[in-house]
Amino acid sequence: MQTEKLYYEDPFLREFTAVVRTCEEAKDGWRVTLDRTAFYPEGGGQPADHGTLGGVRVTDVHEKSGEVFHTCAAPVEIGAAVTGEIDWNRRFDHMQQHSGEHILSGILCERYHCDNVGFHLGAETVTIDYNADLSWEQVLEAEKLANEVIWADRPVEITYPSPEALAALNYRSKKELTGQVRIVTFPAADCCACCGTHVARAGQVGLVKVLSCQRFREGVRLEILCGKRALDYLSQVYDQTRSIAQGLSVKPRDAAAAVARLESELSAAREAQARLEETAFAAIAREHAGQGDVLLFQPPMRPDSVRRLADAVARTCEGLAAVFAGEGAHHAYALVRADGGDLSPLVKSLNQTLRGRGGGRNGFAQGSVLAERSEIESFFTEQGGTGWTMC
Repeated sequence: MQTEKLYYEDPFLREFTAVVRTCEEAKDGWRVTLDRTAFYPEGGGQPADHGTLGGVRVTDVHEKSGEVFHTCAAPVEIGAAVTGEIDWNRRFDHMQQHSGEHILSGILCERYHCDNVGFHLGAETVTIDYNADLSWEQVLEAEKLANEVIWADRPVEITYPSPEALAALNYRSKKELTGQVRIVTFPAADCCACCGTHVARAGQVGLVKVLSCQRFREGVRLEILCGKRALDYLSQVYDQTRSIAQGLSVKPRDAAAAVARLESELSAAREAQARLEETAFAAIAREHAGQGDVLLFQPPMRPDSVRRLADAVARTCEGLAAVFAGEGAHHAYALVRADGGDLSPLVKSLNQTLRGRGGGRNGFAQGSVLAERSEIESFFTEQGGTGWTMC
């Protein structure tokens, strides 16, 4: 028996009364059917409504053969008249996201002769897939046009055309349709067959913001936000930008340029550090010329610096250079054999004994250990007796 679908009659209906037809226990709760409902069931990429039914939580809603099934956290009395309350924040968010997707997709598909081949309204963002290689500039132009449609605030039109009228209508659809078709039209933007809930006027979408455009299969995947989600996201981004700008003593709109200058200064500082390290590493390498296997301890350094020091010492010591940089029980290491010999057995034993992670090949290995200096010295003493030079 089909359920009367109040969400199509009035998508802004937040509370309704209905009679319970069935209530059966299921794996995830109780499956309840009503004579009528304002709860939208999952479908077409739009998640189901949540809320309460007779005070009992409704956690999911699905439709099968015209009948709507409500998954409830507890049973409700069959034959009883109950009040249903929609989680309005969730419903209106879904209406904003879905309607904004229609407007943007309608514009993109019309301008670039592509199809919307995938739509997912997630808990955080909305993703849309198109079967065309759209550029970021094209997407941003469509975003601009979509927001102009929203701000024009024209009414949304929902119709059920006759078969003859439908055949003459230019509308979007992902699949062949049979029976009565519901057409949702956003004037100046989109005309699409759709079973979802939508706003009454375009202005209720608020705004559309595209976050990303990535290549996906034969086309691209967009990530977008609409309405309150877009506002919340942009507010969060602005707060972060303002915080960064305050730290750099500039205005928020100048933050990007200030960060670029800081990156340039940091790059120059790293180059200067590398030159100074090369001089210091060469001096250390000269100190250990001809000493054979050498174990060196250094203050904390970047992994690349540890590697370069080990490489410099290996070229002069004529053995294995093992460099550990860190303090306490945290050390980064680099091992280099002058002759390029296999280090795999040593590295495996080192990682097992000193709680380490890392590896390498062709006479080189790099990683880190959770061990004190005394533990590291004991390990290498056991490996080579008194043949190690330790510094």
